[in-house]
Amino acid sequence: MKGTELRAAAEVAAACEDDTLLVWAAQGMRDGVRAWTLGEAVAVASPELNRRDRLTVRGQASQVAALVRLALPELGPSYRLLGDRALIVELGERLPGTGQARPFEWMDTGANTGREGAAADGADPGRAGWLEGADEEVGALLAGASPSSWAVPGLPGVRRWAGLRAAGGALVATAADAWSCPQVGFVAGVATDAAHRGRGYARRVCRFAFAALAAEHGRVALMVDTDNRAAIGVYERLGMRGRPVAAATMGGTTDG
Repeated sequence: MKGTELRAAAEVAAACEDDTLLVWAAQGMRDGVRAWTLGEAVAVASPELNRRDRLTVRGQASQVAALVRLALPELGPSYRLLGDRALIVELGERLPGTGQARPFEWMDTGANTGREGAAADGADPGRAGWLEGADEEVGALLAGASPSSWAVPGLPGVRRWAGLRAAGGALVATAADAWSCPQVGFVAGVATDAAHRGRGYARRVCRFAFAALAAEHGRVALMVDTDNRAAIGVYERLGMRGRPVAAATMGGTTDG
């Protein structure tokens, strides 16, 4: 049984039925990304995507397991599985050496929302916008409010930061345009200064970022911890829909 390698982003989108998670993983088929299909299974290998080498998968578990076995010799040991939670759990039973599934939530706006967003530069007090020359401020905010943030200034793949300033000019909330691709805008690094929480600042920054990225890419996505109910509620009110996913390390390739 042999898989077929996909060479273009359009081929990946067609094979996965335009699944936003897989389309995002393909990253427009930038350098280093590879993708394969076997039956209805699809696997996309993306190096350095959201700080991990990821093998994002979709399909019926037995076909996906077979495809993963075929793809593994082409990949290094650093790759981690990413996909719908039930699928990753089942792959853990089919692929010896697979680590325990780590659950979290994928959220997106759906395909081609085409929302209109402001393209404002500069975050004036009380108004969210794209920041200029504020990496040091963003880093300080994240260090205090979200030290485990996956997006930080200067990291490869982190393109720009949206922010909101308080009346005195201090940066109090931020969100990153990070690891976006032509078809999907991706948001990470959402944080609010602890002393300014509960005032809707993160919601306003996210509303701006979601609208701006939807206008540019057609749809928007992010990842959030399953137990972060407050953030999930904010994203849902801004039009995001949730999807339980999981990640897992990979090991041996023998049948079991």
